[in-house]
Amino acid sequence: MRKIAQAIDALNENTGYYSSFLVLPLLAVVSYEVIMRYGFNAPTTWGFEATTFLYGVHFVLGLGYTHKHNGHVAIDVFEARLASRTRTLLRIVVNLLIFIPTIGLISIWSVIYASTAWMQWEVASSSWAPPLYPFKTLMAIGFVLLFLQGIAKLIQDFHSLNQPAFFGE
Repeated sequence: MRKIAQAIDALNENTGYYSSFLVLPLLAVVSYEVIMRYGFNAPTTWGFEATTFLYGVHFVLGLGYTHKHNGHVAIDVFEARLASRTRTLLRIVVNLLIFIPTIGLISIWSVIYASTAWMQWEVASSSWAPPLYPFKTLMAIGFVLLFLQGIAKLIQDFHSLNQPAFFGE
């Protein structure tokens, strides 16, 4: 089981690293749009939508990476006062009762959402009309990666309960 958790960690680490480079085309598109709009009074028809898509993909592909590094917002006022074994047990319960079911359902529905877009060859309703199915697919992949990272954290928490350091508390 630890090998599975390590593989998920590596997958999210690599996905987060490589998706971070999406900032570069995002910067290029935003810069181009600003120059065209304010420098030449000739805004593009695609600039705003392209920045939305690039930022959205950048954001959603970083969800698993951020969860791996405990970067999501957390209220740990109560958790910080608990012993490490109790804290781990609390994380396991919350993961099993809230995170796994919620993110699992979001993952399932985002895959359905993406597959429906592919079946319909969905395009945006703008004058540019870019295809939406690739972006919806990347969104589904991001949520599945977040779900898998939750599984990896659950495995790691169960494993840490069996460590000798916990039994001395």
